[in-house]
Amino acid sequence: MATTVDMPQMGFDMKEGTVAKWRKQEGEQVSRGEVIAEIETDKAIVEMEAYASGTLRKIMVHENNPVPVGTLIAIIADADEDISSLETSQQAATAVAEKPQGSMEASASATIRESASQVSSSSTSVIKASPIARRLAKEMNVDLTLVNGTGPGGRITESDVKSFQPESLQQDDSTINADQKEMPLSKMRQAIANKTIKSTREAPHFYVTSQIDMGKAMDFRRELNPTLPDGVRVSVNDLIIKACALAISKYPNFNASYRGDKLLLNSRVNIGIAIALSQGLIIAGLSDCQDRDLVNVAKASRDLIDRANGGTLKAEEYEGVTFAISNLGMFDVESFSAIIYPPNAAVVAIGSVIEQPAVKAGEIVVARLMKITISLDHRVVDGAEGAKFLQEVKRLLEDPKSLMD
Repeated sequence: MATTVDMPQMGFDMKEGTVAKWRKQEGEQVSRGEVIAEIETDKAIVEMEAYASGTLRKIMVHENNPVPVGTLIAIIADADEDISSLETSQQAATAVAEKPQGSMEASASATIRESASQVSSSSTSVIKASPIARRLAKEMNVDLTLVNGTGPGGRITESDVKSFQPESLQQDDSTINADQKEMPLSKMRQAIANKTIKSTREAPHFYVTSQIDMGKAMDFRRELNPTLPDGVRVSVNDLIIKACALAISKYPNFNASYRGDKLLLNSRVNIGIAIALSQGLIIAGLSDCQDRDLVNVAKASRDLIDRANGGTLKAEEYEGVTFAISNLGMFDVESFSAIIYPPNAAVVAIGSVIEQPAVKAGEIVVARLMKITISLDHRVVDGAEGAKFLQEVKRLLEDPKSLMD
């Protein structure tokens, strides 16, 4: 039976994607779970696995051609199976979706690539724009001929339309900004801007900060790491991931999302790790942390970071994050507040472990202290709950052997 391969939604706010590279070609055999393509989103290049086994009979969308989420990009079927109806129906559906009101369209024989990337009229030159950009331009009354496209081949994207300003509203750089120059934003930087604006606009943030004595945790790491296999090393961040996973098991609302008149409670604890790449920041998800022991967390997080830097994340590692951790301790940052990663309810911001004076049992001693700040969506949890959650994380980190349970 034929299986359709659609452009996946790798993240709840992803609206379109691009096939950066086909790993398999037409006529080749594929197995379920085998990587068949690399999909470029606005944040990363993610490996896409086959949904089923069979022959890659037809590639419907070629490389470097952005298409909306849900677009049929390939067909997997038996070698002798008739797939003509799938090809025809997709071509017709794409042509209808692309056709703007009152315009003359290209002929019905136009390829999927042409219909997904451009619309021709009988009297004007081709304007390359995504379907979402076209709809948004119509809603905002923006003339697409005036918009500069930042997508592949100069294609106009949704972000281009949103950021467009008529010349009458733009500043005259030649007179008041002569000492400035423009630097176009990368797709990833545009995505970061849109996501953070959405988060701060929609989620009522509040913040709770606690200070944790990391002395025992640092000693625990120093004693544990030499006993581990070569290449395995437990980091401070791994300890925090494990502590947060255990705290979430006690306070499940911190692993939830707000949805209108209800909360969505996630049974899987998929902790997102903030990773700074040259193009910008991504959140890569470490899945099923509720079932991982500390050593497994260390192995998996190292592998995740390496593959994020290498651009080989899997789709499930890009989407489905339910809780996030942002750590700037390695940059000598004492404390900071992070922006919640939608649609999550919480993100933890980690500062450096700093030696400083502290009072213990009435005496001044040198302690290794770390500040941790949790940003919370007030629609999901309240201040007292935030304080209790941090108390549990603090208890676990100050008794690090409990992380091995």
